[in-house]
Amino acid sequence: MFLDGEDWRRFFDSYERTAWRFEAQPTYTMPNEAESFARFLRGEPEPEGHNERWHGRVRGFIESGRTIGRVRIVRQPLTDYQRYQFSWGIPGNIQAGEDMRVLDVTQNDYGLPLSGTDWWMFDETRIVHLNYRPDGTQINRELFEGDIAPYLEWQQIALEHAVPFAEYVKDLE
Repeated sequence: MFLDGEDWRRFFDSYERTAWRFEAQPTYTMPNEAESFARFLRGEPEPEGHNERWHGRVRGFIESGRTIGRVRIVRQPLTDYQRYQFSWGIPGNIQAGEDMRVLDVTQNDYGLPLSGTDWWMFDETRIVHLNYRPDGTQINRELFEGDIAPYLEWQQIALEHAVPFAEYVKDLE
């Protein structure tokens, strides 16, 4: 089953305890980010209220007693998009309450699936694939209907080897 628009938002918002993302694409090509990404590349300052809609949702999840987090997979050197995320995206997500961790797979991929699919796991029971083209354009979101045991294992591996965002960026300085 494919999830788009309001169906996706309702599905996402319906989680009861935990939402967790495995985020592995080196670049995301999203129309709603094109202008801010271009501004970042030109060296302009981050605009006031950048990504505020997402931050408001995250705060709402946290205030309702739910958790939300992700592990961001990277390889050195960071892509321009990853530098944009690290500067303009992730710090605000953390302030809003999201648990953001980074796993650098430059030297070791830990046996994780690093091809064109990211995924969200909801309440350790439901998986939604986020499928991408090589340029980072999302193709679709698809509810996974198979055995989630490998996803639970991949989540455990990712969390075991990832470091908190602040720790990772400290090492970049």
